[in-house]
Amino acid sequence: MKKFFSFGSKKGGSSFRVTSSPRDGPGILREKRIGTNSFGWGYNIRDRDLRKIHRVASMGNVRKLQEILFFGKHGVDERDKMNRTALHLACANGHPDVVAVLVERKCQLDLFDKDYRTALMKAAQCQNERCVTILLEHGADPNLTDIAGNTALHYAALGSNTSIAEKLLLHHANIEVRNKDELTPFLLAVSENKQQMVEFLIEKEANVHAVDKLQRTALMLAVHYDSADLVRVLLQQGINIFSEDACGWTAEEYSIFNDLKVSRQLIAEHREEKLINYLQSKNAEIGKL
Repeated sequence: MKKFFSFGSKKGGSSFRVTSSPRDGPGILREKRIGTNSFGWGYNIRDRDLRKIHRVASMGNVRKLQEILFFGKHGVDERDKMNRTALHLACANGHPDVVAVLVERKCQLDLFDKDYRTALMKAAQCQNERCVTILLEHGADPNLTDIAGNTALHYAALGSNTSIAEKLLLHHANIEVRNKDELTPFLLAVSENKQQMVEFLIEKEANVHAVDKLQRTALMLAVHYDSADLVRVLLQQGINIFSEDACGWTAEEYSIFNDLKVSRQLIAEHREEKLINYLQSKNAEIGKL
């Protein structure tokens, strides 16, 4: 893997390094996959942590769940030892029929698990769109934040699911919300090389000029992947190629330092084109005098 953001400040500050895995993303913690979820975002389940209502919800057993609730053996919002409700587990494992039953029984939609994630966050994180739809239609709040400051839209952006992101935005999800690394969903999508999501969020008028807590622009984050398509998309949005991060480095300097030939060439061509356009406009002004 190429180095990225691993050198010191031109302005005399200390050096810094990004330590998050490129697949995990800043502020995003992966969990062990369980059950039917194939995206690697499920809960780590241990049988000793669960009560019966949690077991049947995580397995998607609607009949058993209805029986438990009918006889009042467990409360609909009862927690397991990890502070999860049956709704959390059903959403993580993609059981919309279980979600529908729990919602019908007036479960609380916005309770937090131990990482302050709601069931909606888990549904978006695990890309279980039908669960997301049910929750949003019954009033789940899309703007609550977890322990790392992420919302459901951050998780949708990370998973590249534009359909889920669309539904969240239609239910008034904040497109500019920032997590604890000051990453908006747009910046997170860029940092993870999710081009389809980046283009979708641009179409939805996300702020392409946002910077993270280290003052890195979307272009600086995109340079990491040396992706011609992603860099072109961002350059077309008019991002300032001369912007400096907290250590005084530009996107072009990152591309040079890390020997990222594609990004370096595209940024250089863009810089030269801007210079030519500027000189032409100045000549035109002089010609009018």
